[in-house]
Order: sequence, then structure tokens, then C-alpha cells
Amino acid sequence: MAKMFHHSLLLVLLILSLFINHTEQLQSSQAQTLFRIQGLLNFPVVLNSWTKNTDFCDTEPSSSLTVVCYQESISQLHIIGKRGAPLLPRNFSLESFVTTLVKLPDLKVLTLVSLGLWGKLPGKIARLSSLEILNVSANFLYGSIPRELSYLTSLQTLILDDNMFSGQLPDWLSSLPVLTVLSLKKNLFNGSLPSSLSDLENLRVLALSHNHFYGAVPDFERLTNLQVLELEENAFGPQFPQLGNKLVTLVLSKNRFRSGIPDEVSSCYQLQHLDISFNTFVGPFPTSLLSLPSITYLNIAGNRFTGMLFENLSCNAELEFVDLSFNLLTGSVPSCLQTDSEKTVVLYARNCLANQNQNQRPMSFCRNEALAVGIPPHQKKQKEASKPVLALGVIGGIVGGIVLLGIIFLISRRINAQRATTVKKLPTRLISENAAGGYASKILSDGRYISQTMKLGALGLPAYRTFSLEELEVATNNFDTSAFMGEGYHGQMYRGRLKDGSTIAVRCLKMKKSHSTENLMRHIELISKLRHRHLVSALGHCFECYLDDSSVSRMFLVFEYVSNGTLRSWISEGRSRQCLTWTQRIAAAIGVAKGIQFLHTGIVPGVYSTNPRITDILMDHNLVAKISTYNLPLLSENKVGHGILSSGSKNSTVNERVKHEDRTDVYDFGVILLEIILGRQIKLENEVDILRDRLQGCVAADDAARRSMVDPAVHKSCLDQSLRTMMEICVRCLVKDPADRPSIEDVIWNLQFAAQVEDAWGGDSQSSDGSPVSLSPSQSQKLSFH
Repeated sequence: MAKMFHHSLLLVLLILSLFINHTEQLQSSQAQTLFRIQGLLNFPVVLNSWTKNTDFCDTEPSSSLTVVCYQESISQLHIIGKRGAPLLPRNFSLESFVTTLVKLPDLKVLTLVSLGLWGKLPGKIARLSSLEILNVSANFLYGSIPRELSYLTSLQTLILDDNMFSGQLPDWLSSLPVLTVLSLKKNLFNGSLPSSLSDLENLRVLALSHNHFYGAVPDFERLTNLQVLELEENAFGPQFPQLGNKLVTLVLSKNRFRSGIPDEVSSCYQLQHLDISFNTFVGPFPTSLLSLPSITYLNIAGNRFTGMLFENLSCNAELEFVDLSFNLLTGSVPSCLQTDSEKTVVLYARNCLANQNQNQRPMSFCRNEALAVGIPPHQKKQKEASKPVLALGVIGGIVGGIVLLGIIFLISRRINAQRATTVKKLPTRLISENAAGGYASKILSDGRYISQTMKLGALGLPAYRTFSLEELEVATNNFDTSAFMGEGYHGQMYRGRLKDGSTIAVRCLKMKKSHSTENLMRHIELISKLRHRHLVSALGHCFECYLDDSSVSRMFLVFEYVSNGTLRSWISEGRSRQCLTWTQRIAAAIGVAKGIQFLHTGIVPGVYSTNPRITDILMDHNLVAKISTYNLPLLSENKVGHGILSSGSKNSTVNERVKHEDRTDVYDFGVILLEIILGRQIKLENEVDILRDRLQGCVAADDAARRSMVDPAVHKSCLDQSLRTMMEICVRCLVKDPADRPSIEDVIWNLQFAAQVEDAWGGDSQSSDGSPVSLSPSQSQKLSFH
């Protein structure tokens, strides 16, 4: 009996030993997987604490690194790298990385943020069948969402923010039965939203901001658990979406909604954050929104809401931010919003309110604008005016007008007589106003300068000043033909050298007498502020006047001299000198895009419809691209046609052109980008259409097809991901409908992504023939994209 007991005990011990060994092997296997992940991620700083002695299941969690174990198996892995982390090296394989990850089969939570991951997300990630939360934000993942994710029936949270995912939102998302959070912000998704989204009954957060979605928002009334809906900066519209009443956050800003706000919104008693700014919403502003029981943030700026506000309106005492700016509101700001509390911000500029401390418009403006959008103002009192009163008013107006004209005539005769006497005593003279010194221009009265480079003396340039005609005559040898550089739609150009040795370019324009001195000074003040690394900046001006009436006969604009030719001369076929490398071409494209962005946003009002052409892009001695011409209001009368490549919307109406002024420049930039990629001139508009379609076909094809289209001088040295990104953004810039073109900010983001790909993998350090590029010391410095 004792012997039998002894054998049983040995058997139990053997089983326990096998179990313990199995557990240790499992722990060792998962530890090896984590070390493998550390190596595949190129040993990031966040994983420096992982060593051979690390007990992963007993490590202290932190905000950037957490490993959680359950029953000796890893169930949660959180790795958050440094924000703005560059791409992982060229030899990184997302396929191999995911293959390693799935060796942690019990993972329920996976967070991989800002780690430089790049590539298409492999479908095999669905082998993590227990996954409940997946967050791969702030990486460089592209392509469509893999359909295999639909197999993750336990998935509750899917966060793919700040990547480059593209394509339409798939219908199969509705097959994720317990999905509660879907966040796809800051990607390149497009198309309309599938109606099947309304089948996600458990959905609480839907965040789709900063994409390219368009069309009507599906009926979300059935999403009774939806608390957060963020659709900012897309092209949704025109109708306000149908929603449930449990919303806490609703963000619809920067879309194309143009209806009124439905009454149901006023019954959203849990609503805390409402942002519908910068759409074209019309109709009366529902003041009940101010008193919603939970509201703390309300932004309706940049719409066309009408209605009268009253001082005795009630507000929620917890309101922290209210922006009513740029609407058509009248009356007075409610007293409940006129608070001195530092915690509360209230903005109401550019309405027609009685309060005058935030730059209000005249009452007539709001009435006229309300009529223009089909919302009649109160007109009963106007209709009560009797015919006799109207007749007397007309007669009185005519008599008063005649008297006023007589007075103006007498005054103008006296002024002209005095001016004629003065001119006889003076030779041809120069107006010496210093435009940069403090001229109060109305065109800039509401301007808000947002770029530090606009300060005088920025970029290493001298302060803007007034030149004398004698200075310019000496600099150009009296405008000798040897100094003549050419003539364009903006006047004759001369090269000159000042006494301090600096070289300048002088533009000479003959002025019409219809151009008043005041308008010229407005123009001068505007041009003096346009200083940027990627613009040919103005250094000063000079006016020459007629003797008879002292009006300006000629205007001279003095610019910095850019000596290295046009961008086209650096990329065109058959050039005798060194071509730009692929990396330098991307840098030039980024420079042009940033120059356009500055013209749009660097000063208010922005300068749009600049019609940039590749021959207008000059290269300085460091091969920095600079836009040499920018369309300004004063010069538009002198401007002849820009040719066939000016807008990309030949049949567009004037209203459409005005509405999409910034996207017109994006089209012209697309033409420049097309030449940069192909390395040859484009002369006909239909050629642009043909090449765009071919380029679009290459984007969806293989590497060989893409390289067959690119300039032979660089097709061997550019990386395929960089080339594909350049082609994709070029195609998007050249679409026919301006509304579907990307913003200039979106363009810059994609170009910088292409640049970062090249930079992370070494880029092209060789010329087109494979020999090292010979650069000056200043050129050999790393190109900056900031």
C-alpha cells in the first residue's frame, strides 16, 4: 500500500513538473516575442527598459508603455512612441511585424501609437481573435482597411487616426456587433458614408474628422447610444443630420451644411459641446441652445444665421466658450454673456449687434444679406409708409443731390487751381510715402498677421523702403538694354546693382490715371508684407508722377534678385547642366506649395487665384524655390491671359471660381507638380487631362508602371512609396471639380510624407547618371521642409 502511494506521489509530481515546465516555456516564448517586437521597431527609446532580466508581467505601467498579463499570458500591450516619430527603416516589413504580433494569441488590447509603422495593414492581424481594442494611430499606414477585421467579433474600439488610410468606408463595419468606438480622423478616406453604419446599435463614438467624405450623413436616429459625433472638415451636407438625443459632443464644422438647425437639437439635454462653425447654415438662430442644461461650448461662427438677440435671454451658467461671429445677428448681446470671468470666452464680431466693441457691421448689411439668402427681414413698418411721404422723400433727395453736386464742383475747382500752382514750381517729383511705415490701409484694417516671416527685416532681407528714381537709374545704368531681363503681363523687368553691392530686380509699370494714389498705397502696403522664404520678396518701391496733376505715371517695384533660373530649366529634358534629384524636386514642390499657402493665409484678406506657373518659380543659389509673381488687385487690369493652364475650370461660372479660389491655385500647382514628375513641358490643356488619367492608372498599377512615367533622369533613384504619394496628390490636384481638390495644407502634408520617406531611407544622393551630385557648401546642407 505504501509502495502504491509512493508511485502515485511520483506521478503527481511528474505531472506538476510538466505543467510548470510548460508554463515556463510559454512565458519564455512570449518574452522572446516581445524582444522580437523590440528589434523590429528598431529599438525605440520607449522600450529601453526591456532587458533579458525583465519580468514583463510584473513591470510598472506608464503612460507610454504597459504590459498586462492574465493567467501567465499577455493580454494587453500598449507602446506609445514620441510624437512625430519618423518612419521605420527601409528594411522594415509590416507583414513580418504582424506575423510576430499574432504570437501573442490572448491579446485583448493592442495600442501601437507614433512608432513610425508604415505599409498596408495586413489582414492577418485578425488572427488576434480575442482583440477588443485596436489603436494604431499616428503612424504611416496606407491603403484600405483590411476586410479581415470583420472577423474580430469581439472588437469594441477601432482607432486608426492620423494615418494615410484611403478609399471608401466599407459596408462590412456593420458586422462588428459590439463596436462602440470608431475613430478614423486625419486620413484620406473619401466617398459617401454607407447607410449600414446606422446598424451599429452599440456605437457611442464616431469620429471621421479631417477626411474627404462627402454627401448626406446617414440617418443616425437609430444609434440611440451615440454620444460623440465628429465630422469636422469634410464635405458633408446639405441637410443637418438626423440624430438621437443622447449626444454629448457634436462637431460639424467646415463642411457644406446649408439648412437650418432642426428643433430636435434643442432637446439634446446632455449636449455639452456643439460646433457647427464655417458652414452656410441659414435661418433663425435658436437662442434656446444657450440655455441647454449641459452646454459648455457653443460655436456657430461663419454661417448666415439671422434673428434678434435680447439682453434678457437666459444662458447656462457653465458656458465656457461661445462664438457667434460672422453671422447676421441683430439686437444686443445677452447680459448673461457679458461677463468678466476669465473662464468664459464670448466672441460675436462681424454681426450687426448694438454692442460696438467687437467690430460690428452696419444694420443694413445684415438686412441685405438676409434677403440674399431668402430670409425676409421685418418689413411691416416699411410697408406702412404712405405714398405722399415717399414722394416728398424722392423730391427732397433730388434737390439735396443737386445742391451737393454744386458744392463739390466749387471745391474741386479750388483744389485743382491750387495744385496747378504748386506743380509749376516743382519738377517731376517722387512720392516719398513709406508704405511699410504705418499707412492705415482699409484693405488691411481687419487683417490678422499670422506669420513671423512677415516682420520687416525677416529672411535676412533689408527693411522695406522707398527708393528714389535716381537710385534706380544708377542701379540699372539708366534702364539700359543690357540690364533688361524681359517683359511680361506685369511690366518690364530690369536687373540692377545698388551702391552696397546687392543685386536687385526692378519691375517698371506704366500706370493709368484711374489708379488713385490711395489705391496705389494700399497695393504697396500689401506687397510690402508678402515676405516669405518661398516668395520673391519686395524690397521697396518708387513712384514717378505727371507734371499736370501729380498723379502717378510710373511705379517701380524693387525685388530681391534670384539668380538660378526657373524651376522648369532645372527639370526639363535636354538641359545641359545638372538636373534636380528626386529629393530636390520634392523639396521644390514643398516650397511652391508653402509659398501658395502663405499667400492664402499669411495675410488677411488672402491673395488667391495667383495662377502660378512653372516658369514663375525661380530657384535661388541654394536651390530653394520661390514664386516670382502673385496676382494682386491693382495689377489685375494690366494682366493679359495666363494661357490655357490657368484654372482647370474653363467653363466654370464666376461665382464658382470665387467660391473655390484656393482650389484654383491647387489645380495650377498640380500642373507644376506634373512637370516635376514627368520632367518635360506641358503645353496643351487636353494634354494635362490625358496625363492625369495615365498617372491615375499608374497609381493603381505596379512599381514598373509608375517608373515608366517618371522623368528618366530620376526614375531609378526615387523610392516607390515616395513616387506613388507624389502621383496620388498630383492626380487629386488636377480633378475637374474644384470642390474635390485637396486643400493646400493637405497637399503639403502629402509632399512632406514623400520627403520623409526619402529622408528616412537615405533618399537619392546621386545624380541621374549615378555619379555624386556636386553641390556648393550651402547646397550640401540638408534640405529643410519647414
